[in-house]
Amino acid sequence: MNLSRIAWSLFLSATLLPLTAQAGWLDWLKGKSSTGQTSTGGKPVSLASLSETEVAKALKEALAQGVKNAVASLGKDDGFLKNAKVKIPMPDSLKQIERGLRAMKQDKLADEFVTTMNRAAEQAVPVAASIFADALTKMTVEDAKNILTGAPDAATQFFRKTSEAQLKELFLPIVKTATEKVGVTAAYKKLTANAGFLSSVMSKDAMDIDGYVTQKGLDGLFLVLAEEEKNIRQNVQARGTDLLKKVFGALQQK
Repeated sequence: MNLSRIAWSLFLSATLLPLTAQAGWLDWLKGKSSTGQTSTGGKPVSLASLSETEVAKALKEALAQGVKNAVASLGKDDGFLKNAKVKIPMPDSLKQIERGLRAMKQDKLADEFVTTMNRAAEQAVPVAASIFADALTKMTVEDAKNILTGAPDAATQFFRKTSEAQLKELFLPIVKTATEKVGVTAAYKKLTANAGFLSSVMSKDAMDIDGYVTQKGLDGLFLVLAEEEKNIRQNVQARGTDLLKKVFGALQQK
């Protein structure tokens, strides 16, 4: 079976087959016992002794560390594909086609389609580092205060609010380039681009694979970023600098 026939089969199938309150961070810290984080001199540091600027700087350090870890874990081969929490699946509108392909022992084609989508997201993620870094430079003391006393994913929400639109603009052309290079995904995109009147009966996901991958890639990035944020807030060992230990230790003793 050659590639054009496979892609045409996918296209026909897509058109003809039926488709189918969290507590604030400070509250959490108040409920934990003190871990005895200390200053350089060995004495516990009180929260009152820290300036707003110092606390904001510590928060930015923590978030920079979280961003670095999130981007590193996803922006590599298998970063998405082998992570069940963020792996990009076949669009809902094409899942019946996937089942049909697998029933016909064409698993390789279905797997290639899914792999291509995930590889595209993996290639796009590294550009997020500079965008998040820019957002951090623009974070005010008031922003830091709101994040500090907000929901467990307050920082992730801040990044999403300030950066998602720009990230989408940067992700999309990278995803498009990646999906145009590979096998059945490239052929399918060509067919849907020339679908004509049949496009009216196809779902948005089925027609716009690049848009689907871009949004799923961003969703996965923010999910992992939220996990990193939670880890730094709760796990003493995740605080990699003296300033983080000092400020977070003071918060725990409050």
